[in-house]
Amino acid sequence: MASDRITLTVPARSDYAKTARMTAAELAGRIGMSFDHIDDVRMAAEEAFVYACGHHECEGEITFSFEVSDELLAITVGPFPDSAEEPGAEPEDRYAAFILESVCDEFTITRESGLCTLRLVKRSLAAVEG
Repeated sequence: MASDRITLTVPARSDYAKTARMTAAELAGRIGMSFDHIDDVRMAAEEAFVYACGHHECEGEITFSFEVSDELLAITVGPFPDSAEEPGAEPEDRYAAFILESVCDEFTITRESGLCTLRLVKRSLAAVEG
C-alpha cells in the first residue's frame, strides 16, 4: 500500500485529546498492528497532545498529520509555539517525552524559529518481524 496522509486539526483543549487518540488507534488497527501496539499508539497520541497543549497553554489549535503505510504509522504534531526557551523547564514536558520515547519506535522533537514539532513513528508488527 502506498502511504496515505490524514490531517486532523483540533482546538488545543483537553476535551479534544480523545479525538486525536481514537484517530491514531483506528489508523493503527487499520494497518494490522497488535493490540499492544495500538495501545502504544493511543498513548503516544495522547502524550503528544498533552505536550503540545502545554506549549499552547491550551489555546489555539493542534495539528496531527498521520502518515499510514503497511509498514508504519508516523504522526507529526505541530508546529506549535515552543516554550523551551522560557525559564523553568516544565516537568510535564520531560515526563511526556519520556513516555513518548518508551512507546514509539522513533521519537524526535524539532525546534526551529520558535516553533516545535514532534514526530512519532510506530512500526507494524509485520515490519518489525520482516
